[in-house]
Amino acid sequence: MKKVRNFKLLSTSKKIVEFEKIKSKYVILYFYPKDDTPGCTLETRDFNSYYNKLKKLGCEIFGISKDNIESHLKFKKKHCVKFDLLSDENKSVIKQFKVWGKKKFMGKEFMGLIRSTFLIENNNILKEWRNIRVKGHAEEIYNFIKDFKSKVK
Repeated sequence: MKKVRNFKLLSTSKKIVEFEKIKSKYVILYFYPKDDTPGCTLETRDFNSYYNKLKKLGCEIFGISKDNIESHLKFKKKHCVKFDLLSDENKSVIKQFKVWGKKKFMGKEFMGLIRSTFLIENNNILKEWRNIRVKGHAEEIYNFIKDFKSKVK
């Protein structure tokens, strides 16, 4: 199992979130390319709609992109996001999770953030979803955790 190295990022609660100080049993980190774009908005709204259910399962959710905190604050307010978005402008955590890489769009290749989600328990990556499709993804995460917890009991 891969261990997660500690990191500190500025959050939309205007505090520094230090990974090893997060108290939840499970941590969901989802990396998304850009605030207020169609796919990222849909993904964030879906996680938002599952927030209370995931919280009941002992999860804390954080969305991470390289957008600055001002962009995150506008995005969070516009869509009434219940959880913190973290700003990783220098891409240190993005690179730690290896979600920065070559992408293709309309026949062009460029470097960018590869939409990915990580489920972490006790600093260990329990499951990773890479290059995901947005539709139904939050539900998939919820069902995975629910099933996982029922097997662990």
